[in-house]
Amino acid sequence: MRQAASYLLAYPDQALLDRLPVIRAALAEQRVTSLDPFLDQVERTPLRELERQYVDVFDLSRRHALYLSYWTDGDTRRRGEVLGRFKAAYRASGFLVDTSGELPDYLPMVLEFAAVADPDGGEMLLREYRPSLEMLRIGLVEDGTPYAAVVAAVCATLPGPSPKDRAAVQAMVNGTPPTETVGLESIGLEPIGGYR
Repeated sequence: MRQAASYLLAYPDQALLDRLPVIRAALAEQRVTSLDPFLDQVERTPLRELERQYVDVFDLSRRHALYLSYWTDGDTRRRGEVLGRFKAAYRASGFLVDTSGELPDYLPMVLEFAAVADPDGGEMLLREYRPSLEMLRIGLVEDGTPYAAVVAAVCATLPGPSPKDRAAVQAMVNGTPPTETVGLESIGLEPIGGYR
């Protein structure tokens, strides 16, 4: 299931279309039927339209960020340390992980890592970033995109039910959204001369 989701959440290309029969067969073997409508839609949609839809959903909206640490650490300095932890997990597995220019917390990459390279290590990453997955799922559901079914299927591979709303996800982490704490304002000082 996770390998299939990795393919389905990556940027669509001809290789994805060529793989669809294998993906469909693998999901049927695992008795995963929740993705049948999504696969049907992919099969009947021209590639150019799939590409446009993907860009609209994932590249033009922060509500659908496919980078797991974006949800927990935002664009803060501590995110670099978190990304280093993803890389360390990949190295510890003994597998060579080609990031292909993506950040190491890119969900399709993490799913493939969990499916192929290190199921235990990948499971740990997915569990740790379950709130990120759930926030992504909720955003996709709220915006009515078919990709919501793929992320919901990923969440279903993890223990326990998915939270019903954003407040329930926030309760999972018992924290507040990330903020940057550098600069003069963070310690109560104002910049000189009104410059910011």
